[in-house]
Amino acid sequence: MRFMVLVKANADSEAGVMPSTEVLTAMGKFNEELVKAGVLLAGEGLHPSSKGARVRCEGLKRTVIDGPFAETKELLAGFWLLQVKSKEEAIEWIKRSPFQEGEIEIRQVFEASDFGDSMTPELLAQEDRLRAETDARAKAGS
Repeated sequence: MRFMVLVKANADSEAGVMPSTEVLTAMGKFNEELVKAGVLLAGEGLHPSSKGARVRCEGLKRTVIDGPFAETKELLAGFWLLQVKSKEEAIEWIKRSPFQEGEIEIRQVFEASDFGDSMTPELLAQEDRLRAETDARAKAGS
């Protein structure tokens, strides 16, 4: 099972305040534990919403809204993508994270099998092909 772990933003992350060496060291140690356990698929910090944009879709109309965005509590500062056996295992890992305050959200990622009959053999083949292409590009870029 894959889980997206969403790190909520706070006033400092939205102000662009960079973490201290101590915080970066603790985060690096935690990320290393995730890698050694074979559960980390991806993980990154995000720039503040002032550097971002949202695209609102209304029918065929697209409206671009530049950041910053008002509700800090609804914004993200970073994420991990974990491959674990259960939500409980994801929770146990995140309880070990070096954060001293804030909120971290854990959400299961849909797998192709979750879509039942709507995921036709053709769509499944496309999904497999796209994942293979993405993996190949990632390996080529590293």
